[in-house]
Amino acid sequence: MNTLTRRSFLGAAATMAAAAACSGPSAPAGGGSLGALVYQLGWIRNVQFAGEYMADRGGHFAAAGFDGVDLVPGGPNVSPNTVVVSGRALLTLSGCDVTGPAILQGAPLVALGAVRQTNPLCIMSLSSAPIREPADLIGRRIGLQATNETTWRAFLQVNDIDPAQVPTVPAQFDPQPLAAGEVDGWFSFYANEPNSLRVRGYDVTTMLLADHGFPLVSDIIVARRDSLTTNRAAVAAAIRAEIQGWQDALRDREAATTLTVDDYGRDLGLDRTEQRRALDDHATLIVTEDTRANGLFTISEELRDRSIESLHRGGIAISADQLFDMSVLDEVYAADPGLRTAG
Repeated sequence: MNTLTRRSFLGAAATMAAAAACSGPSAPAGGGSLGALVYQLGWIRNVQFAGEYMADRGGHFAAAGFDGVDLVPGGPNVSPNTVVVSGRALLTLSGCDVTGPAILQGAPLVALGAVRQTNPLCIMSLSSAPIREPADLIGRRIGLQATNETTWRAFLQVNDIDPAQVPTVPAQFDPQPLAAGEVDGWFSFYANEPNSLRVRGYDVTTMLLADHGFPLVSDIIVARRDSLTTNRAAVAAAIRAEIQGWQDALRDREAATTLTVDDYGRDLGLDRTEQRRALDDHATLIVTEDTRANGLFTISEELRDRSIESLHRGGIAISADQLFDMSVLDEVYAADPGLRTAG
C-alpha cells in the first residue's frame, strides 16, 4: 500500500489558543482558527472510513474551523494509539481491546464515543461447511491473526470452550487460505474479508461474536485525556464534523463508495462492488436503535457496561470511567440537538 505523506500536527500553542478563545466546545465556523487536524485512521483507507472522507471532502472539517485535514492511513504496522500519545495526531480510531490495555499500562488515552455500536468481529466459513454457532467451532481449524488472539481467547471463555478443542493457524488478513480449504474458519472483520471472498464468487457464512455473548463497541474515537482540557474545542469540532460526514455517507452510499475507491483509496486497487457491499454492512453496525434515538457515536450506559464486561472476560480489568468519557459528545449534541439524526 502507498504510504501517503503525513503532515505534522500543529502543536499545542495553536490549539490551546483556539480553545481559550471559545466559551464552549463548539469551534468557530470557518476561518481556519483551529489550525490543521491530523486524524490517525485505524486501518488502510478503505470504505471503513467513508464518513471521515465525506467530512473532509464535504467541507465539514473546514466549516468547523480547521484549515487543513490529514486523514493518515493505518495498517498492520501502525499503532494508532501510539501516534496519539506522541502528539502526532489529535484523534484516532481504535478498539476497546487495544486501547483498554494501553490505558492500564499508563497511556493517557480516553474513548469519546464509538463509530460502530456492534462488535464487527466474526468467524467466517464457507457455506458448504458453515460455522453458525460457537459449538460448531469444536474440532475446526481457524485462521487467527496475532492481533486478535486476546479477543479470541475471551470469546472462547465466554462460550465455555476449551481452546485446545479449536486448533488455530497463524494468519494474516487475506482469507485465501479459507477459500483454498486450508482452514475451516477465518477470524474476520464482518464488513471486510467476507465481502472480499463474495466478490470472488465464494458463498460464505458469518457468525458475529456480538451475537454469542461478546458485545463490544468498535472503532472508538480516542484522544489524549489531557486534550479534553487543552484542546477541547478542537476535539469537539472534529467529532461534530465526523458525525456530519457519516450522516452524508449513510445517506449517499454511492457517493461515499466512489470517494473511497477513486480518491482516498485510489492507490489500493479497491474493488468498487466489494466496497459498496462493505459500506452496507458497516451501516448495520453503525445505525442501531440506540443511535437512531440518541445520535451517532453515542454509547448507551447498558452497552458500555456490556462492553466492559466483555473486556473483563478477556482479562482486561478496566472500568468504564477509565476507558470512556462521553462528555464532549454530550456537549456536541446539547449544542445542536438536530444533529442527532442517524442519517
